[in-house]
Amino acid sequence: MVDSRDRSALRQLVGDVVSTHCGENTHATLDAAFAELGMPPVPQEDRTKRERIEQSFSQVPDNELPGVAERVLAQGKMTAAIRNGIEDLLWAESSPPQIPKRIRRELARALDLTDMVRNEERFMTLLDRFWVLDHEESLVDWLLPNPRPSLRDQIARHVFRNPEDWSAEDLLENLGAFEAGDARFARFLEGAVSADVLLDEAAQRNLATTINQHLRSAAIELRETGTDGGYPRFTIVPTHLAENRRPKNVIFASYTKPDIRFLSAVDNDIEVVGDPNNALVYDRQITGDGIRWRDLQNWWQDTQQISSEADAKRSLYNRLRNSLPRNSPGQRNLFDLYHRILGSAVYDLPALLPEVWLHWDHKTVRERGPEALLRFRMDFLLLMPHGQRIVLEVDGSQHYTRDGGQRPDTSKYAEMVAGDRDLKLRGYEVFRFGHDELEADADARALLERFLPDLFRRFNVNGWTG
Repeated sequence: MVDSRDRSALRQLVGDVVSTHCGENTHATLDAAFAELGMPPVPQEDRTKRERIEQSFSQVPDNELPGVAERVLAQGKMTAAIRNGIEDLLWAESSPPQIPKRIRRELARALDLTDMVRNEERFMTLLDRFWVLDHEESLVDWLLPNPRPSLRDQIARHVFRNPEDWSAEDLLENLGAFEAGDARFARFLEGAVSADVLLDEAAQRNLATTINQHLRSAAIELRETGTDGGYPRFTIVPTHLAENRRPKNVIFASYTKPDIRFLSAVDNDIEVVGDPNNALVYDRQITGDGIRWRDLQNWWQDTQQISSEADAKRSLYNRLRNSLPRNSPGQRNLFDLYHRILGSAVYDLPALLPEVWLHWDHKTVRERGPEALLRFRMDFLLLMPHGQRIVLEVDGSQHYTRDGGQRPDTSKYAEMVAGDRDLKLRGYEVFRFGHDELEADADARALLERFLPDLFRRFNVNGWTG
């Protein structure tokens, strides 16, 4: 598989670290070191260690390089500067929201540094995580009678021993935060308001409020997306997702149009009547992690009163798959391969919900007339972390032709693109696949093995390291 993204800079940085790390091994332990990093084995034969390392790393395809980079980062055997370089390249691939320099400076001027540095050890751990605090010593440093102070030394002096010396703007200037990548700056802000740094909920919320007064002009905000040990957890998300209120009912895997009535119109409580097996309704609270397979399986096991986790997993998979249209092998291939490719990792990844009802109207399109809703049901929905909603559609010829696929139908095509516009305006991201792309198993697998890792990295899905 060939990834179209240029990863030459990432390959250079990761290759340097791999060469140093693997070079510490003997010939006997080298293949085990390769396996630990997700690299292929290379037999010794007449090769030197360096040749084996270079050959193994060169065989890592571009689409698997981010996974190797993540494993290299997890080992932590590199300088902070190299770590930051690798992270910046990885994080940039997820298209983080832009935070202009002007907004960063205005934000820094509004911050009270004393609100951020209540605990020196915790705050310094945060700084160590994102910035380079120690310079690499050179021969000049050894020869000088008074070595130049590191940024760590300066922070200890100007922030903690003499707290009136530096403002928040001074600190961020010296950290290089105004020139840093958007993802690094955003993650630093998330860390600054986290329970890892501030063990005071009121302080967390006050700092998040101050930050949001400036971030919102960049169409982003720190939003409470969950809890961490009882403290709120904040994540930077685009404000265009503000329309994405936390879902209350998810109706999916239906065989036919469900029969719905309101139990309480005041509280918006609904009931699906008729055949209870016709549609599934996920009615549990949806957290900032979205709906993962683990959430769906636990719900299914409880509601169906299944004692065995293995039985719950198997029966849930079969129930979801049976809801897919039998005349769409491409749709079935997408569902099957999503789970085969991800394997056991799918347990902590977003559940692929099939046949999800977006709109519901008790009247038919003919009865409703020009006010009819354009799309009732989505092929697949992924409820991702932080309120992100991903729609996957598999388009057969019926989406744009008539007379059994013999003639193009511009009105059908117009309805389809109008429906996409409506979804995007509501904060959904729509990805379309042509049915022919997914009809053959081998072609579909190659396509999805490229698409799924990129999708999860693009939307910062928790737990994804592939």
